[in-house]
Amino acid sequence: MIAPPPKVVRRLVLAPLVVALAVLLVPTSIMLALVVGAALTWVLPGRLRVVRLLWMLSFYVLWDALALVVLLGLWIASGFGLAMHKPWMQRAHVAVARWALAVLFWQVRWTLRLKIVVEAPTGASVPDVPVLVLSRHAGPGDSFILVDTLLGRGGRTPAVVLKDTLQWDPAIDVLLGRLPAAFVTPRSRRRPGRPGATATVARIAGDLGSDGALVLFPEGGNVTPRRRAARIEALRAAGQESLAERAERMPHVMAPHTGGFLAALGAVRPDAAVLVVAHSGLERLVTARDIWRELPMDKEIVLGGQLTRVADLPADAEGRELWLFDQWEQVDAWITARDVDRPVEDLPRDHSG
Repeated sequence: MIAPPPKVVRRLVLAPLVVALAVLLVPTSIMLALVVGAALTWVLPGRLRVVRLLWMLSFYVLWDALALVVLLGLWIASGFGLAMHKPWMQRAHVAVARWALAVLFWQVRWTLRLKIVVEAPTGASVPDVPVLVLSRHAGPGDSFILVDTLLGRGGRTPAVVLKDTLQWDPAIDVLLGRLPAAFVTPRSRRRPGRPGATATVARIAGDLGSDGALVLFPEGGNVTPRRRAARIEALRAAGQESLAERAERMPHVMAPHTGGFLAALGAVRPDAAVLVVAHSGLERLVTARDIWRELPMDKEIVLGGQLTRVADLPADAEGRELWLFDQWEQVDAWITARDVDRPVEDLPRDHSG
């Protein structure tokens, strides 16, 4: 994707543009027609995919603009940024994030007919200590679903490391820029001396409080057939034939990268825990064509987890890498047990990066 513009452009051009678009949209007959059309999707037969898509896009513009207005108010309340890092101001931003995602997913559930089910994690109950959350990455919006679950049901303060291309979204850019999160520039565009993903993960993990949850996606991106095959070949090229063979026997997931995980373990408090998350329900949604075909989705998305204390993990790096592979095999088995329609290896080939 195209690199985001400089911060001054994002703040003085992109953010006001979104707010202006929302102001123009609300009083128009277009908005009225979309509201009526969205309501009719529950009454009339058929998928009405165009109406659903237009409504969701319009709602997202309004959601983004409202979040920006609230964040501007918080910036003013903080003394124009002087108290931005005070605990009370951080709590206010976490509350805004919780509210914003709750509103967004209320609309997603209604328009796309999604049901999200969260199974209690196996193992001990989630303790009042920092948690490293390791999740599979498959399907559109799974990271938002996970963060919403951590905020709403888990009462956690999520910390995330994201690609810098998400800074094109003004609300996400501003909000996460004020929370324990970071945007990472790919190596091909990173300036010399700027920290990469691994160093950023270690920094955030070291700052996690007792209610913090650092979200990591060890697969490195959404699972696609091409990426899965490339990861297996990379393991073979590195002389890790046994891991490549194990990866081939996991049809639903990609072999995990371990760099960020090991960096987080080395920096987080020793009393922390690791929560490995699996989810099912979005496997068929690989390309834009898949998403269009499935509208409305009428899906049940199930999340499950396995909790392990850091103190119970192997002490050495090699042992921890093998432990992570073991967990990913369990994730793959968990997905298989839920009768997922098709494994990743059988999905249509994508053309994305």
